[in-house]
Amino acid sequence: MDLTFSEQEEAFRREARAFLDAHLVGEFEALRSRGGPGDEDFEVDLRIAWGKVMGRAGWNCVGYPKEHGGRGATIIEETIWNEEYVRARAPGRIGHVGETLLGPTLIHFGDEAQQKRFLPPILAGDELWCQGYSEPEAGSDLANLKTKARLVGDEWVLEGQKIWTSLAPWSQWCFVLARTDSDAPKHKGISYMLVPMDQPGIEIRPIKQITGGAEFAEVFFDGAKAKKEHIVGGVNNGWKVAMGTLAFERGASTLGQQAFFEHEFQSVVAVAKANGTANDPIIRQRLADAYATLKIMRWNALRVLSQQGSDLSREQMIGKLYWSNWHRDFGKLALDVGGAEAEILEHGPYEMTPMQKAAFFARSDTIYAGSNEIQRNIIAERALGLPREAR
Repeated sequence: MDLTFSEQEEAFRREARAFLDAHLVGEFEALRSRGGPGDEDFEVDLRIAWGKVMGRAGWNCVGYPKEHGGRGATIIEETIWNEEYVRARAPGRIGHVGETLLGPTLIHFGDEAQQKRFLPPILAGDELWCQGYSEPEAGSDLANLKTKARLVGDEWVLEGQKIWTSLAPWSQWCFVLARTDSDAPKHKGISYMLVPMDQPGIEIRPIKQITGGAEFAEVFFDGAKAKKEHIVGGVNNGWKVAMGTLAFERGASTLGQQAFFEHEFQSVVAVAKANGTANDPIIRQRLADAYATLKIMRWNALRVLSQQGSDLSREQMIGKLYWSNWHRDFGKLALDVGGAEAEILEHGPYEMTPMQKAAFFARSDTIYAGSNEIQRNIIAERALGLPREAR
């Protein structure tokens, strides 16, 4: 795998760096290094404005094909963009659910009318999306979902509940998995529908977390409606589409996540040098292990992106288990490097530091998007071809 950059790619890097350096100033200066995991409810309105600035300049959705409004960036250019975005300490992307999950799903599975209606507002940063997958009894076992939709005239009418819905209070739309054929087998009879959030029949209840924020929410559907034509990939074909969305989630967007991990790592190293814990041989070894593991994560991500499609490759199946355990363990390391001061809040009203929030939030990494147990089953059964676990 050749990881050197061509002159064209270096020119792309200079263009990206120039944009970020020129625009992350003034009111947007306050967003630097904010809005990441555990901090996603920070300055939401200002981050929405930042997303629109990026949209006007063509820096949202850089990997989308040009015919769909993107730059048609290569995987290497997307890597460069993500690296430069983190280097500039740019904020967490408020529109990432639409940009990295729904958009690629519509490009791959959606029809022309859906693409024309929904892709331009994602590119512009004008519409935010949330994901309606998990339910109280359908988290890692997603196919156990109970939310139902029935066709009444030209509209689908939804009844049910979703939970752990990121950014739901600020989103205009939600892509929802709902059961449209209750008599079909567990993984069948599910449809992937696009539902407007601002309508009667939808109730949003924010969930306050240990970090103090409330970026997650419960969403209740009681007669909410979606247009008949807003089913992606066909009625009762939602499981295939949903798995495609998960494949895109573990695609190029992981490079931005890993670049953010790199930023977190460098921040912890700086603290270790400043407070003297870098002189502790055990801490030094743990930092070295974290660095090596982070680099392996990046090389593997670059390797599997060449196989990117709507289905997870064998190599991609290890990704979520790998990075979530790394980040959880790194959160513990960060607090250990901070020492006693890491257990003290900066000031009233008891606001955590970004690193404290990240460390606490990392505890959830091994649970959401498929728990460690589910990930190991996927690797065993789908990647290695071992006998299925007894049901």
